[in-house]
Amino acid sequence: MAVPVVDPSLNPTSARDAVEPDAVDPDATDPQRRPGRADVLAIGAYALIGVLVCLNYWVDVQHRVSSHLPTDHSWFEWLFTHGAYSVRHLENPLFSARQNAPDGVNMMANTSLLGMTIPLAPVTLLFGPQVTYALYLGGALAATAATSYWMLSRHLVRSRAGAFVGGAFLGFAPGIVHHANGQPNFVSNFLLPVIVARVLLGRPGRWRRDGLVLGLLVAYQVFINEEMLLLTALACLVAVLAYVVQRPREARARAGGFLAALGVGGGLALLLTAYPIWYQFNGPQSYRGLQGGVFHNWGEDLMAFVTFARDTVAGDEAVEKTIGLTEQNTWFGWPLVLVTLAALVLLWRRSLAARVAGVLVVVFTVAAIGPKVRFNGVETTVDGPWAYIPDDLPLVEMMMPTRLTLVVTGAVGVLLALAWDALAWDAVGGHGRPRVPMPRAAADDTPVDSAGKATPTRRRWVRPVGYAAIALAVLPLFPRPLPAQHIDLPPHFITAGGWRPYVPAGRTLVPVPIPSNVHGLSTLRWSALTGHEFPVPGGYFIGPNELGEGVFGAPNRPTSTLIYATIDAGTVPALTGENRRQALEDLRFWRASVVVLGAHPREAVLRDLMTGLLGPAQRVDDVWLWDVRPLVD
Repeated sequence: MAVPVVDPSLNPTSARDAVEPDAVDPDATDPQRRPGRADVLAIGAYALIGVLVCLNYWVDVQHRVSSHLPTDHSWFEWLFTHGAYSVRHLENPLFSARQNAPDGVNMMANTSLLGMTIPLAPVTLLFGPQVTYALYLGGALAATAATSYWMLSRHLVRSRAGAFVGGAFLGFAPGIVHHANGQPNFVSNFLLPVIVARVLLGRPGRWRRDGLVLGLLVAYQVFINEEMLLLTALACLVAVLAYVVQRPREARARAGGFLAALGVGGGLALLLTAYPIWYQFNGPQSYRGLQGGVFHNWGEDLMAFVTFARDTVAGDEAVEKTIGLTEQNTWFGWPLVLVTLAALVLLWRRSLAARVAGVLVVVFTVAAIGPKVRFNGVETTVDGPWAYIPDDLPLVEMMMPTRLTLVVTGAVGVLLALAWDALAWDAVGGHGRPRVPMPRAAADDTPVDSAGKATPTRRRWVRPVGYAAIALAVLPLFPRPLPAQHIDLPPHFITAGGWRPYVPAGRTLVPVPIPSNVHGLSTLRWSALTGHEFPVPGGYFIGPNELGEGVFGAPNRPTSTLIYATIDAGTVPALTGENRRQALEDLRFWRASVVVLGAHPREAVLRDLMTGLLGPAQRVDDVWLWDVRPLVD
């Protein structure tokens, strides 16, 4: 009996159901299949790579932070402490008064990672935020690779090796590893492959279950990274449109169930996240857009696609001097670009999945160019697509064009898996069969015989050459351990609790320098590593200015501006009575009880500055201290 042509975008289980029962191999790809030895080995390998990436942190976890984004690293340590503090004190995690006192910080309006900082609160309380950070960073990378492997091996390819290669790339691609330098929210993508599978591979008749699961996944992803969720939604939209154009009849047949599942999922997600999202845009310390639309000019350089990234075995920091400092969201290297193009050409006619992936590559590559085309570090006069997008367009007003290429990364990972799978299945040369056979119609458009088996090719050289090409393309992208730098712990006066007699409830401890996105690395950690025991002014976050626009850090007050200028100049300016009056006014605004200066490269000039403003300091333990309660009360 002839095997019917099955829609390749369907779940493989449904595809097998369309084949005669005796034509189905029991080992075929199955979403419900229990993990086997190959799966365990794949996940174990991903875990080892995750440990390798974070190795420089584990060497001295208490004193190491990212060399490239140390302030972001400290911010996320602070966030893990925020999750623990919220759980311990049963406080609203959507807001924090422990930074930017007295105004506080809207955590939903920042990259707060609440979906993980709260569940990991016990780890943070037991071992501290440094351990939680390093543990989570490596775990998130490995988990993203593992869920990508699951999606590929259960739904798209039969070769476990092909799924492993695709999963490894999706979890440890150059752009993902680059974000691991201080931005764990952008490597926390382990839910996204599952979301994509639910959107694109839902089975007929199961729209209620698919919709409920999708709604729960989307709601949880909101509390991990909303920007990556938005990128995933845009990718799914383009993928669905590409499918509709290529398979209109099948699309019409599936439209009812698809839309029903989408409606259930969207409704449930909205119900679960309605208040947090309202709080994000209307709660205290919320804002509208970023001042000056600073992200919109950050497009991807065309040469970045064929350049090796800094944190790969083939990369070098010197490339940044040529192309310029970017987020390195692509940086695939020329071998991978060539292999990707070859895979698209060879798979285009036979695989719907490859065609959809190709559409994603083209659409999001063009969309990521930005307002002006950049080439080899030079901004040309040629307009890019973002030149025609208003800066204040809702949802995209805070997006960086270059980050759209993270969708390209996902599409390339899928193409790698498909290419490897095609080699494993079709290039057997008539000597054997694939490791995990299933009806070819469930994966692409290749005809099958009456037994549901694909006709093997006779080109024996194709498989070794193809495997070698893929290996030579991805091995240079193997990640190196992230660079880390030494940082001192907070002063003993802080960690041992010597500050407690000086800071009563309702008052703040003012560290010098006041935490900011430029000068606040060390003093922000005072709060992070002491469990948020005391509130501090300033900080590293996004909050509103006087016009309601988002700005990085607290708006500077005269005293904080004076402190930063003294650090930059290295000398104490001539102080006036007005400087002293403003210092007291600022201390009253901050509700300060004590000003503390610890070890700092500019310690001497900062001590002279604060002495000129507040009078002589006390030497208490290992800090200089000004008890300002008599001055401000």
